[in-house]
Amino acid sequence: MSGQVGNLSNKQAATLVEFRENIKDILQERPKYDDDHYLLRWLRARNFDLKKSETMIRNNIAWRKANGVDTILKDFEPPEVMKKYFCGSLCGEDKEGSLVFLDLFGLTDMKGILMSLRKQDVIRSRIWLLEVIYQKFEEKTKELGKRIDQVVVIFDLDKFGVKNLWKPGVDVFTEIISICESNYPETLKKAFVVNAPRIFPVAYSIVKPFLSEETHRKVTICGSNYKDVLLEYIEPDQLPKHWGGTMVDPDGNPRCPSMIIQGGPVPKEYFGKNSLSDLTGFTQASIGRGSSLQLDFRIEKSGSAIRWQFKTDGFDIGFGVFCRTSDHRQKVKNMDAIIPSQRVNSHMIPEYGIVHCKHPGTYVVRFDNTFSWMRTKKLFYSIEVLESKALDLDSASEAVLNERDNNSSTSDNGSNQDEVWTTFTSDENVDSSGNVRNGEGKTNEHKSCSDGDMKGSDSTHSACSQNGSDSYCADKSQ
Repeated sequence: MSGQVGNLSNKQAATLVEFRENIKDILQERPKYDDDHYLLRWLRARNFDLKKSETMIRNNIAWRKANGVDTILKDFEPPEVMKKYFCGSLCGEDKEGSLVFLDLFGLTDMKGILMSLRKQDVIRSRIWLLEVIYQKFEEKTKELGKRIDQVVVIFDLDKFGVKNLWKPGVDVFTEIISICESNYPETLKKAFVVNAPRIFPVAYSIVKPFLSEETHRKVTICGSNYKDVLLEYIEPDQLPKHWGGTMVDPDGNPRCPSMIIQGGPVPKEYFGKNSLSDLTGFTQASIGRGSSLQLDFRIEKSGSAIRWQFKTDGFDIGFGVFCRTSDHRQKVKNMDAIIPSQRVNSHMIPEYGIVHCKHPGTYVVRFDNTFSWMRTKKLFYSIEVLESKALDLDSASEAVLNERDNNSSTSDNGSNQDEVWTTFTSDENVDSSGNVRNGEGKTNEHKSCSDGDMKGSDSTHSACSQNGSDSYCADKSQ
């Protein structure tokens, strides 16, 4: 049996009933999810393994909350360079009403895009697109009077070459695939690969480990007759003429660039728009190979926030934010992950961000170089603790993030009485020159983002780096 609504075995039907009962807390919180079509997605994705399906959907809910996915269509707009140069556009529907997505992957300049945007902005833009597609599903379902919840994808690999195997670009692509597999299961109906070059088997071998077996079975590699193959599934008026259909732009262009992003080289004027040229007030640190740097921030008031900016020279670095679950020294794996550690291309585009601290405690900002056993990484960072004075934290967050391009601080030493946030550090662990003392009484160069009075604060900050001493917070085993 297919595991679809109306085509369930007795065992599958019983599993669906038990699955609904096991996640009734989720369905009470999100009544929209209490739908057989939706729930069966998760069961099919895990071959009707009840425990694995429940784990998968609970992980998805946690992921959506952590990344603000429920409101991303309201809160986020993809950057201009993504709209113009990152290929992938809806173009019509197949003969059964499923959406058709055309991706000119060979024309996507991933290096140019990652020279223009943070990796997180690229990934968030694709999550935004997935949410748009799911919104289209709902619209089509109402329009056609039947369930529409899958998409047919056409990957055109014309012009695909070694340049497309650039590792940072491949890493982004595989991360997007992982997000799709983990959080949008059974969305793919069919995938067609056209104009595949000789190097394609190498590329596919990189991607395949990130695909579920079911997704892999849905992929068809087409030959030179791919237009005939596509027309078996898609009506001609739903496909651009260049790919075998009859659709053309108003000016007669068969590639339909008004609808389909054509990609191409990203102009250099987009490069480094968010670059940090003024590093005044930034701390410089060197993180040895196989090592990490951890910065502890003691938060006494819930509703406070931690804001950061950083860049590296030459190579990427891992970054994450954690909260200690004990007052004693802990390994990262035993802390609560507020922002799980991931490698970021901060050597290409500076990283910035803000996280709200929902509860008092010790929060750890961690720069991770444990994956590199050959290179020391040079880091420049500026981190602030912000204490909320207002109830509207989201508005405050938006306000401070809007300042990032000016590399400005939210504090002006108290002269602005309408300031939403107060920046503060503590004189604990800071010497008379403003340097952070480490566990041996030595100092690391440190510059606070706010040079105002550091006394009487509600938060403390200390720097911890690996040097083999037990008094440090980081070690190789982390």
